[in-house]
Amino acid sequence: MQQSNTYIIVYSAVLTIILGLLLSGSAQVLGPWQQEAIALDKKKQIMGAVISAEEIAVMTPEQVNQFYSNNIASTVVDINGEEITEGGVTAEKVEVAKDYKKPADQRAYPVYIFHAEGNPNEVKSYIFPLYGAGLWDAIWGYIALDTDMNTIGGITLAHAAETPGLGARITEGEVQARYVGKQIFDESGELVAVQMMKGEGKDYSSDLHKVDGMSGATITGNGVNNMLKAYLSHYEAYIKAKSSQSAVAGL
Repeated sequence: MQQSNTYIIVYSAVLTIILGLLLSGSAQVLGPWQQEAIALDKKKQIMGAVISAEEIAVMTPEQVNQFYSNNIASTVVDINGEEITEGGVTAEKVEVAKDYKKPADQRAYPVYIFHAEGNPNEVKSYIFPLYGAGLWDAIWGYIALDTDMNTIGGITLAHAAETPGLGARITEGEVQARYVGKQIFDESGELVAVQMMKGEGKDYSSDLHKVDGMSGATITGNGVNNMLKAYLSHYEAYIKAKSSQSAVAGL
């Protein structure tokens, strides 16, 4: 039987409202779970700069949270290296991707401090977020510096849409391992970071500031280089302050 136009309009409107309510309700129910999953993934990426991916892979969510709570402290600094103590800002609340759109001197910079279990005073390394642009979309990661504030202890890299088998290889452990032991300052104390070179298959083991590249992924490699240099420069005041403190403590 043919329905009137009024019936069809009312039926469509009611159906739209019902579906809208169902979607809204689902978002309300699933929202906290999604936020927990995002927070858990972030903790894994931070931890990945200081412990192996294999160790993290076998951890339950509860174990990840426990390890993070027992071994990772955090603070937030400005571009001058001064801690931000006002406004209730915490490292975990800072959204680096959103702050990336602001001028560098207006951003909040999280610092994660890896320490001996249960002892924040026994610092093992400092972990700094990274964010930049790859070939197709955003790239990001975390870099850990040893307490000399110069030697790279580990790095995790991730991407939104780099090419599989090419730029997407920045997520591979073998590529990330190339950075371990490299240094971000040269002999004169200038911040030079670490450069991923063009091409692949060369030996840069004797060069503290270069790593082998990825075949067919020069633009992604350049994005990683730019990201490293930019974010390490944003943290440079904090890094040098901590380096000076470590030098004094060692006297």
